[in-house]
Amino acid sequence: MNRPTHTLTEDAIEARLRQGLRNRWYPIYPSNRVGPTPVSVWRLGEKLVLWRDGGGRICVQEDHCPHRGAPLSLGRVAGDRLACVYHGVEISSAGQVLRVPGSPGCSLEGRYAVKTYPSREIAGAVFAWFGDGDEDGEHAEPAAFDPPPQLVSDEYERFLCYTEWRTPYRYMIDNNLDPMHGAFLHRQSHSMAEGDYSARFEVRDTAHGFIVEKVDQRDVNFDWSEWCDDGAFFARLEIPYPKRSGPGGNFGIIFMIAPIDERHSACFFWRNRKVCGWQRHVWQFLYRNRLEGRHWAVLEQDRVVAEGMEPDACARESLYDHDIGVVRVRRWMRQQAIAQLSPSHSASTEA
Repeated sequence: MNRPTHTLTEDAIEARLRQGLRNRWYPIYPSNRVGPTPVSVWRLGEKLVLWRDGGGRICVQEDHCPHRGAPLSLGRVAGDRLACVYHGVEISSAGQVLRVPGSPGCSLEGRYAVKTYPSREIAGAVFAWFGDGDEDGEHAEPAAFDPPPQLVSDEYERFLCYTEWRTPYRYMIDNNLDPMHGAFLHRQSHSMAEGDYSARFEVRDTAHGFIVEKVDQRDVNFDWSEWCDDGAFFARLEIPYPKRSGPGGNFGIIFMIAPIDERHSACFFWRNRKVCGWQRHVWQFLYRNRLEGRHWAVLEQDRVVAEGMEPDACARESLYDHDIGVVRVRRWMRQQAIAQLSPSHSASTEA
């Protein structure tokens, strides 16, 4: 099997970063938006169709019929298969052409002709594995991904906030690895009105990433953020809550993002608190009736800034000490891109 070779130029590295790192699980769409009708989305520059088979299992495939390239998302689900609207070609959840009604027995039948992505559902979101891929549409074997406890443990109650923004995905990663902006951009919010306007930061390595944190302030504002890369990459952070906002201690956020294309991003914010019993019910009530609107107001502040930044805004930067988290995550992403484009990586993937 021959893979296309990549030249390790700055342009090649930047192109990989703009499109999105590979060999990761990405959340791509809220689960509750995928029902009986197929859904078409763009992720990492690829056009995908999401559908459920007769048993309710999620399927993620390229949104192109192998016959003429028509959108499979315009088709209909018939039990265990998706039938193209153009000529009725029937595709299985594994990407195999099961039937060609207009030409029974033709060479297309039986072929695995539709690129199919390993997928799973976690905490209300559809996740898909984006491997290196090759000319035959195959993927590297998916890596294991054990979601953080905030997404799967019964000890936590969580709510997914999903939005699509007109901003490069890396700007939002920078945003979540920048605790200092909470004291300025979000100063008028209900949860980030306290704390100093200046801070010293340090970075601590973890088993799967690093933590950037304020040296002299904790549990006052947005005081730390953790970057994790363990089959999928995400940011984990906490913001202290006043007692009037209900039980559960600090308010946690798990942030994940998938590039749609070089200019647009699909953003996932899981808002969570560690609660059980009656406290869980109180938190659910408060969130739905009072706090969710406030959270969207905070996100709107981030959106306005992120969408207002030009794609080449980083070319105008003059970074200083509190940007240590931004510098660190950018360095990490660049290292990952170089590793994926290196000849040794291609050889090991083929093996």
